[in-house]
Amino acid sequence: MTGDLFGDGGKGGGAGRLPQFAMLQAQSSGSGFYLCSRKDVRTGRNGTEFLAIVLQDVTGEIAAKVFNEVDTLRHEFEAGEFVKVQARGSVYNQRLELLVDKIRRVHPERDRLDGFREEDCIRAAPRGADEMWAELERRVASVDDTHIRALLDRLLQTHGDKLKIWPAAQTVHHAYRSGLLEHVLKLIETTTAMADAYDARRDLLIAGVILHDIGKLQELDYDAVTQYSVEGNLVGHIALGLLMLRDATAALPGFPVELRTELEHLILSHHGTREHGSPVEPMTVEAVLLSACDDLDAKLHQIHRHLAEDDSENPFTPYHSRLKRVFYKRL
Repeated sequence: MTGDLFGDGGKGGGAGRLPQFAMLQAQSSGSGFYLCSRKDVRTGRNGTEFLAIVLQDVTGEIAAKVFNEVDTLRHEFEAGEFVKVQARGSVYNQRLELLVDKIRRVHPERDRLDGFREEDCIRAAPRGADEMWAELERRVASVDDTHIRALLDRLLQTHGDKLKIWPAAQTVHHAYRSGLLEHVLKLIETTTAMADAYDARRDLLIAGVILHDIGKLQELDYDAVTQYSVEGNLVGHIALGLLMLRDATAALPGFPVELRTELEHLILSHHGTREHGSPVEPMTVEAVLLSACDDLDAKLHQIHRHLAEDDSENPFTPYHSRLKRVFYKRL
């Protein structure tokens, strides 16, 4: 598209800055830089088309709609691109959203002069990836079983570049940069804390935690925006993780078959029930602990996020559709 939608050489036409999404209110208006994480063309009740998009900054995501110049703007940017937006807040179905007046893809060199930074647009774990990675390496170094430690060393060496930055999911929990690593460290913390209390094998739990979602490195494609890969859709992370474990143990001469089978069971059973996607249900102490802690961490992460995103004065949050309840906010 020729020219600049903002008509100002990229400076925003005098509009003020939109606040970060965590501080956005219905009366907010202005312009800012974001990552467009989703984009769909939809048809409204009156038969006219509009763009339904999701914008992301470091504090979160928000739904937005574009009603003006849809025929032109549908080709102006794509999901996965950084965009400059001029918009205003609105409430629809009791949810805050943005109504977009102007939008275009970012021109990095020019827009950096106006404050554009990629790191301001990409959600990431609260802790730095390097700090978390160093903690994971310390956890692996603490493993006494030589076979398990050799396996984990190989996994970190082979898949470390991805594991350091990969999200844990597309939308549900830890769905941001380095979210999988954050999730893994929390599970190591909780499962090892419970190991002594329930006479569980600590080294096996550490390995199970690192392995249980490792298939997500192939299930998900990630480059600022998270999408399911072809393998992810057709095979799924549980089966992919099993294949990754078998590849890793095949490269370690003398790796005990029984130990490999127990590790496979941790991967296959970590969703807890067949109804939730596990081919088998947990049948060892370690598998039961891993499944319970995995479910707990995922749910508590969703709850904390739901609480943080609700800035109303009501004592209870809006209904959480996935967890099927409201939550008390302790005002």
